[in-house]
Formats: sequence, C-alpha cells, structure tokens
Amino acid sequence: MLQLQPNAVVDVISKGGVIAYPTEAVFGLGCDPDNNSAIQKLLDVKQRPWQKGLILVASNFSQLQPYIDESQLNQEQLDSAFAKWPGPFTFVMPVKASVSKLLCGDFDTIAVRVSAHPIVRELCDTLQKPLVSTSANLAGEPPVVDAQDILTDFVGKIQGLVSGELGEQRQPSTIIDIRSGQILRNGS
Repeated sequence: MLQLQPNAVVDVISKGGVIAYPTEAVFGLGCDPDNNSAIQKLLDVKQRPWQKGLILVASNFSQLQPYIDESQLNQEQLDSAFAKWPGPFTFVMPVKASVSKLLCGDFDTIAVRVSAHPIVRELCDTLQKPLVSTSANLAGEPPVVDAQDILTDFVGKIQGLVSGELGEQRQPSTIIDIRSGQILRNGS
C-alpha cells in the first residue's frame, strides 16, 4: 500500500482507487463520488450495504452543490449549516436525482460535511471535488484511529494511505436533518 502525499492522491482517485486518510476523529476511507466502480470497491472493502448511503466531505459548500437539490431548501436552512461549517457537523440534505444510489442509498437525501481538518481540506481542494467519507473499519467494528492499523487491516484492499494526524475530536460528527433540524446522531 502506498503512503501518499495529498498531491499524489489525484492519480489514485482518478484511477478509481480507494484511500484512507485522517479526519477530525478517525481515519476515513474515501474515493471519487462520481465513480460507481470506486464507490462499490469502497463498500466491498468496508463490507457495508449500499442501502445505508455514504457521507461526502468537502473543503467548501460549492464542492457539494452538484450533489444537493438546493431547490428544496430555503436560505434559513442553508444558513444553519453555514453557521456550523467548517466543522464536525454533517447535514442530511435533499439529493439531486442524478446522484448515484450507491452514494445516497435508499434515501432521497445525502449526508454532507464541510471539514475543518487541514488534510481533508487539502485533499478536496487538490481534487477540486468532495470525497466519499466513511470510517475506516469493517461494518460493525470500531473505527481505526492508528495509521499502523490501516497498514495491517487494509493491505491489498485499498490503494493508499494519506499520512497525517487525526483532529482533536474523538467522537463522530453530529448528524442533523437540515429540513427538520432534528439531530439524527449526537457527536462532538
């Protein structure tokens, strides 16, 4: 498995690869959200059913706009997300009909976050798009917080590891339904 610098990620991601990278709380697994075979590869590595959907993480809101149906949101709802971003808050927003079911699962929504983690931000800026983001673990297992575990647990299954430190947060992000304001998962 390659240890990648953020600028080398573009090559791996553009070829449909799956990478591991540090986030605010745990290591994440990610791939190109516009490549169905890469998303399926990530789901297979994680042993996660596609019906559950995945999170997109970005460095800014404009990277998320191609996936979100903003016509179903008002400015007050958007402002509630903007007030918490960048940061450890994931918002469930209406998804555009053109978005792959592998991303949104059985839902008419998609989970999105603008990250404050410098490596995540650099990766997304370098790619000029969001990354699929799911915790680096097999479904039902605890998330990985040690890069060495990535190297042993995912050898031969992913195409690279972006080195770096995790953020200070040790809880998963809070997930909020943007339309209702309901907290779906309490995190930080």
